[in-house]
Amino acid sequence: MITHLQILLIFSLLSLSIATPTITVTPDSLSKSGDTIKLEWSDISDPSELDWVGLYSPPDSHHHHFIGYFFLNSSSTWKSGFGSISFPLINLRHPYQFRIFRWVQSEVDSTKMDHDRNPLPRTKHLLAQSKEVSFERLNGPEQVHLGFTDREDEMRVVFVAGDGGERVVKYGEEEDEVRQVAATAAERYQVEDMCDGPANQSVGWRDPGFIFNGVMTNLKKGKRYYYKVGSDSGGWSPTYSFVSRNEDSDETVAFMFGDMGTATPYRTFIRTQDESISTLKWILRDIEALGNKPAFVSHIGDISYARGYAWIWDNFFNQIEPVASKMAYHVCIGNHEYDWPQQPWKPEWAAYAKDGGGECGVPYSLRFKMPGNSSFSTGTRAPATRNLYYSFNMGSVHFVYFSTETNFLQGSAQYKFLEHDLENVDRKKTPFVVVQGHRPMYTTSNEIRDTPLREKMQQHLEPLLVKNNVTLALWGHVHRYERFCPLNNFTCGEIDSSGPKQGGYPVHVVIGMAGQDWQPIWEPRPEHTDLPIFPQPKRSIYRGGEFGYTRLVATKKKLTLSYVGNHDGEVHDTVEILATGEVFSGSGSASGEKTEFPDTVLEGGMASPIFSQFVKGGSVLLLGAFVGYVIGFVSRSRKETPASGNSWLPVKTEDS
Repeated sequence: MITHLQILLIFSLLSLSIATPTITVTPDSLSKSGDTIKLEWSDISDPSELDWVGLYSPPDSHHHHFIGYFFLNSSSTWKSGFGSISFPLINLRHPYQFRIFRWVQSEVDSTKMDHDRNPLPRTKHLLAQSKEVSFERLNGPEQVHLGFTDREDEMRVVFVAGDGGERVVKYGEEEDEVRQVAATAAERYQVEDMCDGPANQSVGWRDPGFIFNGVMTNLKKGKRYYYKVGSDSGGWSPTYSFVSRNEDSDETVAFMFGDMGTATPYRTFIRTQDESISTLKWILRDIEALGNKPAFVSHIGDISYARGYAWIWDNFFNQIEPVASKMAYHVCIGNHEYDWPQQPWKPEWAAYAKDGGGECGVPYSLRFKMPGNSSFSTGTRAPATRNLYYSFNMGSVHFVYFSTETNFLQGSAQYKFLEHDLENVDRKKTPFVVVQGHRPMYTTSNEIRDTPLREKMQQHLEPLLVKNNVTLALWGHVHRYERFCPLNNFTCGEIDSSGPKQGGYPVHVVIGMAGQDWQPIWEPRPEHTDLPIFPQPKRSIYRGGEFGYTRLVATKKKLTLSYVGNHDGEVHDTVEILATGEVFSGSGSASGEKTEFPDTVLEGGMASPIFSQFVKGGSVLLLGAFVGYVIGFVSRSRKETPASGNSWLPVKTEDS
């Protein structure tokens, strides 16, 4: 007969033979955002394709409130019950923990979906959890980015830290002698400032830390300055550098795009934008080619696509830091930063929904600080929405930004600003004027939902642009590139024997192709809406589906806007506008004739002597630090490619 003691011994031996799943993380302490960790797990019995590991920060977060997740089958050895994955972590000012769950097919819940309508993993069966992983300096400073002020001899720097202790900016003309000191001010926002979910719910909210900004003053014209931010007690950032504006120079360089977003290494509740990696890769290449020339970035709405998931903002600012710490990074507000059900200006004809995920412009308003002092009350306890409309000069160009999400009708404060600003541009100093907003005034995409808003923009704003001889009008929102002829009321500017004339009509260009991959179809034929054949109206000179950005180069004689494709880093469309008003197209002009470029166009399509130092082999610069995938849409020029050669099919048509 087996005794009670023997039974206990048998059960003890059996329990020893059944291994417990484990998960380990190395290293357990990281020095800065972007450092890589390695997750390793073992002893997963009967592994399933639905087994997954969740990222949690703070580490006491509820199981359902993960930052992101991976399926264990992303490791090649997962079927054997063990595996590993490596990926970078962003400092969220709290430690991380990692948890492995078993998720079975019977528990798939069609009511719990991510942004792409895929079921979110469930957390009923916890298999293992790791020890905490942290950063050596949880409190930063990190997420450094620059911006212009209203003075040309200043540069603003904004950064994030985990506490509100005193921090400063140190700067100077020598890298090892940053002795000038600028004070900073700190702001923060709370979960109570958010206007709707998920931004004001536990699943989306994470503490954003303290947002500091300081201004470097009395800068010499066109000089390289070195700077760092922080304090002796809280730690210092690395030393960065930028080139100050030079009001005596007529050269202008800008990198311009909309709707870029950010890429995360993990899956999360919303879609993130892997193409943003390639966009920044090529811009970094161009920055290296500039040398000591000043330049800036213009990102016209739909900035991070956080949509209420706070950590996405942290990811975005860490991703852009290699660019935004080198030059001013300017923005205007888009629907995914702002729109929410109770927004204070919401006319029936506007397609304003809940695209901001309940943020109601608060992170956008505090994390950026643009020139001017525009603001608009949220009607809640949240701080007023800022950075709505402003302008500045850079070289030979006057740049204007405005909001398509708040009142722009005649009589509004924004309209009065635009009217006064455009009427008082010194065209001797800045012969070119570039106006930028998020939702486009013109597009040939099938964006029916925004048609009434475009009609209001054409009624109220287009006369201002034409009257004041605006050179370029740049727009985002539609995630494609499209360039129009010089345009007024759907009509191209007149052509005479001396060449294509602008005649006061701005050239409209949609540049929302920097990262977001929901791409609407082009407007179909009215008589055959069910067939994928999309005629290109005469007013649309070039439209393409490649991801990328635009590069603006100007002197007082000529402005050149070039469309660079992410798939190869080459120029695929160019428009040149002379100070005399003539417009020349690189892919077919408004007259339908091919126009030869001046000798300043270099190999690879780079216009202007500013880029003359860029050699053929220079495209390898910095590429090794980035990996991005490209969706292979084919660009199309109206005058050079037969209509039958393309079949533009929708990826997603209901959100932009």
